[in-house]
Amino acid sequence: MTAPAQATPATAFTKAVDAVKSGTDPFDEAAALYDLLTDDERLGLLDGDQPFWEGMAQMMQVGYNTVPYVHGAVDRLGIPGTRFVDGPRGCVAGQGTAFPVSMARGATWDVGLEERIGGVIGTEVRAVGGNFFGGVCINLPRHPAWGRVQETYGEDTCLLGEFGAALTRGVQRHAMACAKHYALNSMENKRFQVDVTIDEATLHEQYLPHFKRVVDEGVAAIMSAYNSVNGQWAGQNRYLLHEVLREQWGWDGITVSDFIWGLRDAAASLNNGLDLEEPFAQQRARDLGRQLESGETSWEMVRRAGVRLLAAQLRSYASRDRVPEDAALLACPEHRALAREAATRAMTLLKNERVDGAPVLPLPADLRTIAVIGRLATAENMGDSGSSMVRPPSYATPLEGITAAYPDAEILLVEEDDPDAAAGAAARADVAIVVAGFDKHDEGEWVGGDTMNDPVLTSLFPALPDGAAAPTGQANAIMTAGYGGDRSRLTLRDVDEEIIKAVTAVNPRTVVALVGAGTTMMENWRHSVPAILMMWYAGMEGGHALADVLTGRANPSGRLPFSIPTSEAHLPPFDREWTAVTYDRWHGQRLLDRLGVKAAYPLGWGLSYTTYRLEGAEVTASTGEGAERVLSVRARVANTGAQDGIQVVQVYGRGGAHAEETQLLGFATVEVPAGTTQEVDVPVRLTQLGSWDPRAQRIVLADGPVSLDVAFHAHDPGAITFTV
Repeated sequence: MTAPAQATPATAFTKAVDAVKSGTDPFDEAAALYDLLTDDERLGLLDGDQPFWEGMAQMMQVGYNTVPYVHGAVDRLGIPGTRFVDGPRGCVAGQGTAFPVSMARGATWDVGLEERIGGVIGTEVRAVGGNFFGGVCINLPRHPAWGRVQETYGEDTCLLGEFGAALTRGVQRHAMACAKHYALNSMENKRFQVDVTIDEATLHEQYLPHFKRVVDEGVAAIMSAYNSVNGQWAGQNRYLLHEVLREQWGWDGITVSDFIWGLRDAAASLNNGLDLEEPFAQQRARDLGRQLESGETSWEMVRRAGVRLLAAQLRSYASRDRVPEDAALLACPEHRALAREAATRAMTLLKNERVDGAPVLPLPADLRTIAVIGRLATAENMGDSGSSMVRPPSYATPLEGITAAYPDAEILLVEEDDPDAAAGAAARADVAIVVAGFDKHDEGEWVGGDTMNDPVLTSLFPALPDGAAAPTGQANAIMTAGYGGDRSRLTLRDVDEEIIKAVTAVNPRTVVALVGAGTTMMENWRHSVPAILMMWYAGMEGGHALADVLTGRANPSGRLPFSIPTSEAHLPPFDREWTAVTYDRWHGQRLLDRLGVKAAYPLGWGLSYTTYRLEGAEVTASTGEGAERVLSVRARVANTGAQDGIQVVQVYGRGGAHAEETQLLGFATVEVPAGTTQEVDVPVRLTQLGSWDPRAQRIVLADGPVSLDVAFHAHDPGAITFTV
């Protein structure tokens, strides 16, 4: 007979979890757990468990976040602590599934798909021993040169909020989710120095609504940013961390710092509302004991943060799904299939002209010769090499995807930067596919040598242990120094543009597949290219997803989550060396509207292999009051073409204090088989039509009519417009 499995012994923590499951308030149970701790254990809740220099050396030796970073574990009581795994591309620890970057997923405009992705990421975080996912990135990219634009979902606060809420829902079935970087983090090279000045109205109307949306969804944690806001570092900014989150929004989750340089004063951060310093025992371990003795902070502040941290863990463990915590789940076939689905859904067809009477895409099935051109055609190029980098067990390149889709065709590969060789191959081919764009050298997270040698920043490090030497190459340990950062250009490389021009001159059936995340300026070549497909940083299955769309196995349904202007003069000013900047409310599509200029491709733009028509729209329900009101708009979409497809219905509105502005208010996807008409209900939040009331300390909506455009993209001439 097989001996029965031994039950896991109950601990103080598991008993508290059971009590919360039975209906006890998690804060009451957290307070009781806190009272069982020693003073050293109470302080240990507030930072990482690993000594600073040991953790830095480990990063240098084996890489960033290869295992969860643990904070505040107390083994004798069974308290697990927060066990951090980064994102948002997927589970960073182990060999997880590498999904398309967040901006690509934003291009799907499908929050149901994003919630499914969150569920997979949550299971993989659990599989590697984590319980906390630090990858709900919802920063607003004021300018597309921001190096980490790939980590967020789009230019509009409505997109950011809805996708952040969806990812939170998915992850929190399994682990705590953390939204970041709070707030105004949209510069990379000077993120440790820059002070962002902003007025209260712009802050609350444009840069905070998406954080408020995720807070309302019940996100477990919020990570502060590195930058300073109105003269105070975000990691110890009382207005952001306490007055807004706690007093105005009534949120009871936990606040955590960004890593290493996320705060500048241990006591000030604790007093002003930062609960946890991540990821190692650093400033708080070094300074809090002395600061408690001097009266710079108090044990009351320690208790406040400690109880919140324990309550977050209890709430998560009491509500999370039961799943196998098995490393075999990492990048398993089911998860790979979802990565391919997401990459396919993200592909955004910007242009598809007719050549000899038929659109260039989809490609015919009987192609005999295909020219595949560009250095990125064979590159493992899933995004930057910073903290969001996932390490999947395999990756499908564009060349591999095209070759698999056309096994009998001759593939003419030109990888080198040689316009003449590219033209020679294109002239011999039935079709030419140019894969061009960006990689980790061009954009991404940045920790340069100047960071590691800045005495202001290195003063935040604890003293080295006696006899120890500082590990060398710390910047490489955190992310790859010298790579990424804010983009120095928004156009393709000059040689890429020369290759595109040379290829289109000899082959009328030319497709340009663009790799990247933010706006690519295309005015030098887009008018001469018949087909342009935005393939993004498409994740581990990106090459196969590209082939799915090129061949027509999948009908492209991606839509731009940002606008692409015709001139860089139509963007806000940006200098990646700025250490001081003021943000106003004008960026993206709304700035183009204000300037009175048309976009090259507007917000929400995307073509299909079929055609659609809006046949009607009406408000069917209304809940809430004022700026919290949510309308349900039912739209009828007809597929007037010959191929099944997925369309995105977008609702834009005007009204309230900023009636001259057109704001995105809601969106939904709908599957529409060829020749049918389908209905879809779009949730429309009126918050974005409101304005900040400094006396009431909230967003309010003025009385009066609201005009709604139900459309397929911003300023769609086929939109249905009505007033409510």
